[in-house]
Amino acid sequence: MRKNLIAKESPPLKGRITVPGDKSISHRAIIFAALATGETQVTKLLEGEDVLRTIAAFRGMGVEIERLEAGSYRIEGVGLDGLAEPNDVLDMGNSGTAMRLLTGLLASQPFFSVLSGDESLRSRPMGRVVEPLRKMGAKISGRDGGKLAPLVIEGQELIPIEYNSPVASAQVKTAIMLAGLNTAGETSVTEPALSRDHTERMLQAFGAEVQRDGLKVTIDGWPDLVGQKIVVPGDISSAAFPMVAALLVPGSDITIEGVGINPTRTGLLDLLLKMGGQIEQLNPREEGGEPVADLRVRHSQLQAIEVPVDVVPRAIDEFPIFFVAAALADGQTVLRGADELRVKESDRISAMVDGLSRIGVVLGELPDGAMIQGIWERLAGGADVESYSDHRIAMSLSVAGLVSHNPVKVLGCDNINTSFPGYAELMQSLGADIVWGG
Repeated sequence: MRKNLIAKESPPLKGRITVPGDKSISHRAIIFAALATGETQVTKLLEGEDVLRTIAAFRGMGVEIERLEAGSYRIEGVGLDGLAEPNDVLDMGNSGTAMRLLTGLLASQPFFSVLSGDESLRSRPMGRVVEPLRKMGAKISGRDGGKLAPLVIEGQELIPIEYNSPVASAQVKTAIMLAGLNTAGETSVTEPALSRDHTERMLQAFGAEVQRDGLKVTIDGWPDLVGQKIVVPGDISSAAFPMVAALLVPGSDITIEGVGINPTRTGLLDLLLKMGGQIEQLNPREEGGEPVADLRVRHSQLQAIEVPVDVVPRAIDEFPIFFVAAALADGQTVLRGADELRVKESDRISAMVDGLSRIGVVLGELPDGAMIQGIWERLAGGADVESYSDHRIAMSLSVAGLVSHNPVKVLGCDNINTSFPGYAELMQSLGADIVWGG
């Protein structure tokens, strides 16, 4: 039975909260800890379903991973050449990050492996990763010529490449760099725009040689990775939902503690500030090589903007909730250059246009974005809206329900646990009227 969320017009949101650990960093912490020599201790790890799939995959390849307490893990690394051939298919569930990153890693391992996932993941494009890996000599096959999972990987000794990526994608970049770790020589990736740089930061923390020259990043093969202590910062993609809710619900004043503010991830923050959002960064600091701050967010009257195209790669995961902010801004907001949203867990452009239009927002769908006419007051609400089994669509539409005259029921919210376990309960702790319902 599908789980639904019901969100109603909310009183002011108040309080201090922490959000789950950053999903992107959590995946990478497990991967690099497994490939290092010695023990790595990771705290504040996101224990969402996506990251748990990555943990299960490495356990299936012989890595000892011990859960000490909630969010705290000890990983005994096996080195770059210490992984064992899995005796079963590695099931990535709904995690595109895990699927693409492990494809790069396993391409250079001297064994056979198969990566699969749920129905949604098996429909998502893998060619953007498979193509450059094949240029390195990888033997990868799958449906539609290797563009769709399941992916069958026959590990090979690879050759380094200099790859000019047609898309700014941290997943593509990281997959190639992971293949390059186990490949003699220098492997480089040049992107059309800067994507998130968690991989580069963490590899350097573990001891790898990583060079950056503008939009080009280069990794030296066969580095000596050594176990570390990693503290995972709060996920800014998860913080986006209470942050936008506080901006939109009159009288709200909240603080979100310990949020990662890596400049390659703060596109949404920049856009909300540009719209007039009252967001302060308090107590800035560094944890585990990543910049962190506490974010104080207060209700604000937002103004419509035209999204600068160069910001799009830095906000790509947060655009569903940005749609909701734009729906309550004064004027017409225009988003272009975000065609990447079409190939996420759902077609996030169509999903948000469909959901918001059902509760009274006027939107125009573009091939690579949308035009959103803000109404600067409460939304109509009073409708059932479909999440399309996408965690970010589900949470975004539930926030829209908090600023609607009539309740909004979001259908199919089971996948929220992939990135934000305890989402509804955390929002309730701030005073939000969100409940699980039939």
